[in-house]
Amino acid sequence: MSLLQTVNTNPSFQPKESKPLPERLISGDPSFKTWPQDVCRGEMIHTGIWEATPGETKSIKGETFEYCHILSGVVEITPEGGEPVIYKAGDHFIMKPGFVGVWKTIETVKKIYVTIMA
Repeated sequence: MSLLQTVNTNPSFQPKESKPLPERLISGDPSFKTWPQDVCRGEMIHTGIWEATPGETKSIKGETFEYCHILSGVVEITPEGGEPVIYKAGDHFIMKPGFVGVWKTIETVKKIYVTIMA
């Protein structure tokens, strides 16, 4: 097993498709596609590509730390009690454990993600 892995931003395998949990849906009818690419440390660290169609959902990170790199699209993230922030292609951000807010996909968004369970 190589300790160096290139992130494939256009995977050829079929994604896992899903919808938001009903209790997290705020507006629209977003759908999600996930192309998992690596898991390590006993399921504690996950990497891959994720895509979401327009809509608005409640984002709750719980004990998860997540790094995101936006490949395409536009998203607005509003931390609970905070101001909205717009992210688009080329932007990077981190949602730390305990983050709660609103994830609004304005244009279908595709991102690289790295999640770490705290």
